[in-house]
Amino acid sequence: MQLSRLLWLSALLVGCGRALALEPFVVKDIRVEGIQRTEAGTVFSYLPVKVGETLTEEKAAAAIRALYATGFFRDVTLEADNGVLIVTVLERPSVAQLEFTGVKEFEPDQLKSGLKQVGLAEGRIFDRSLLERAEQELKRQYVSRGKYAATVTTTVTPLERNRVAVNFTVEEGDVAKIRQISIIGAKAFRERDLLDQMVLRTPGLMTWFSKHDQYSRQKLQADLETLRSFYLNRGYLEFSIDSTQVSITPDKKDVYITVGITEGEKYTVSDVRLAGEMLVPEAELRKLVKLKAGDVFSREVLTESTKAISDRLGNDGYAFANVNAAPDVDRAKRQVAFTFFIDPGRRVYVRRINVAGNTRTRDEVIRREMRQVEGGWYSAEKVNNSRSRIDRLGYFTDVSVETPSVPGTTDQVDINVTITEKPTGNLLLGAGFSSSEGLIVSGAITQSNIFGSGNHLGLQLNSSKVNTVYALSLTEPYFTVDGVSRGFDIYKRNVDPTSIDSGRFRTSTIGAQLRFGVPITDLDTIHYGLGAERTELTTFPDSPQRFLGFVNTFGSTNSSLLATIGWARDGRDSVIYPTTGRLQRLNLEASLPGGDLRYYKATYQHQWYYPLSRFYTIMLNGELGVGDGLNGKPLPFFKNLYAGGVTSVRGYETNSLGPKDTLGDPIGGSRRLVLNAEFLFPFPGLANDKSVRMSAFVDTGMIADKFDSDAVRNSVGLAVSWISPLGPLKVSVAQPVNDKPQDRVQRFQFQFGTTF
Repeated sequence: MQLSRLLWLSALLVGCGRALALEPFVVKDIRVEGIQRTEAGTVFSYLPVKVGETLTEEKAAAAIRALYATGFFRDVTLEADNGVLIVTVLERPSVAQLEFTGVKEFEPDQLKSGLKQVGLAEGRIFDRSLLERAEQELKRQYVSRGKYAATVTTTVTPLERNRVAVNFTVEEGDVAKIRQISIIGAKAFRERDLLDQMVLRTPGLMTWFSKHDQYSRQKLQADLETLRSFYLNRGYLEFSIDSTQVSITPDKKDVYITVGITEGEKYTVSDVRLAGEMLVPEAELRKLVKLKAGDVFSREVLTESTKAISDRLGNDGYAFANVNAAPDVDRAKRQVAFTFFIDPGRRVYVRRINVAGNTRTRDEVIRREMRQVEGGWYSAEKVNNSRSRIDRLGYFTDVSVETPSVPGTTDQVDINVTITEKPTGNLLLGAGFSSSEGLIVSGAITQSNIFGSGNHLGLQLNSSKVNTVYALSLTEPYFTVDGVSRGFDIYKRNVDPTSIDSGRFRTSTIGAQLRFGVPITDLDTIHYGLGAERTELTTFPDSPQRFLGFVNTFGSTNSSLLATIGWARDGRDSVIYPTTGRLQRLNLEASLPGGDLRYYKATYQHQWYYPLSRFYTIMLNGELGVGDGLNGKPLPFFKNLYAGGVTSVRGYETNSLGPKDTLGDPIGGSRRLVLNAEFLFPFPGLANDKSVRMSAFVDTGMIADKFDSDAVRNSVGLAVSWISPLGPLKVSVAQPVNDKPQDRVQRFQFQFGTTF
């Protein structure tokens, strides 16, 4: 039977028309016409009718709907010819290219990635309905950068082979800045003090870098919570934020923020009680409660108290202990009493420890730092200590520990350790300028986690006109399963003051050392080593008499067998950004019998960090060193102690303090004293950025053969420490206070490192 009719158009799909009358027929074949890019098989796969089936009006309508739903076609018709179903389609154009005009704020690839998420991308089918969503996405990207006045105009240009080019023309405009932040209702505190607690601020010295003068909903919400905590930690139990209004000027260049608050009354604590099941003696738990009767209420102290009790119970295996502090408010007396209800729950043990995120670092490197063991009773203290030890490895940017319960049990938990690795190679560069030595360059290449083994490999190079040092070191932190470390050092050190026409001596030292470290506690380590050194001395007729006398007595080539022993305790909360804790080091180096030289050197360092507030920290550092000869032999002059430079007394050249020879060159001494006091504070405008901070410092140092106040040198100055994306940067500007004409001054010093 001959049938040739137009069956359905798109009007049928939206219910605006009806299909032409059609007698059902058996489909003998299906032919697709009009396709250019789409495969015929793709069309067949979406058709709800197959060869051999009977085509009805219902199936034909379903076929048109199915093909339209693919989004590939903008027109679909069906025809029948002697039992052959002819499907004729008109394809939608594809996006050949996306172009951006006037875009400076973003990289094109960044914008293309954002548009791809809304369905518009090169190679995809062009859908005009997506253009509006694409424009909104572009505007959203600019709003996130504070450019509220940005406008986007879209142009679609047809191309050959049913393709189009989409061009976005952008007028970016200026960044809208926060011109004013107002807090309405503040009476107990100055508005200025409250604004200092917030990240968002009006334009200032460093806001061009921090972008904190650009409005962000997320930042504002965080600031409001900070404001709430500020009041609740100072007794204002009923503090509330009533309203938040953000307005922008008609030209979309200025943003105004107004926050309305109600402070309420200031409350004191009238009583603190404990209730519930106390498996730990009440007297011990009361010591953990920092909130006392008569104190001004503080939510922070209250939270610390509940956490301390939970952690104490957690140390005995009660991982899910629940401690709630119920308040009893007396508004008339402006007092509040708290009852700590304690529910220890069931005692649990650890089933399994899982490690994730380590693509390069071996599992054993992480697991050997765990103090919580599988199969043992859960201990919150051991879990926290494990996390701290993993973090102190320095291999990871983030370490998180979760303790989920094991499904189907009430007395088991798993410990999931998730880490984010970072580059552990470090290239450290230092430089300074001296009128006598010229440019001084130093550097070191280290790999703290070589091949993911946790071993440390280092190569040091220090080069100037006077000093050249080459050193290679390898350390195995876990030479034994108990955490005993082993290390090797090989070094060559040349000292050549004659290169600057002074000093009149040269030394060339080559040495090697084997060392071990034995952990005593999680914070304390005893380390010792044994090494050998060979030093060649070169003097000249006009060399200082003490140098000539030493060579005449002991010869120009000397060998020594060296023994070292030391103790270290590191209780700082962070290696990179410490705010609290202490660091202590004690080291002794002595030459053993059998060598040409007999001497000893002892050094002690004590560093203390004390937080004054959330942002301000005091750092005090003291270093003491002494050396002398043994068995009637003197301390070799090339083993003298030195000070001066960016790591000891800033404002003076490296190793330049102390006695000088007849030509004015430093020769060091047998006594060393260094004292540093620093006031650490945020970089202006970057209060919440822990990657950078400043310090005002006072440095004091002395090098002499006996402790002598006349040899003391002082300096004051400012320093900046920045953990930049390229590596750590330290810069200091110092002014010597009591320098003498013979002193070598170096006011500006910096040190830069990068990671790889």
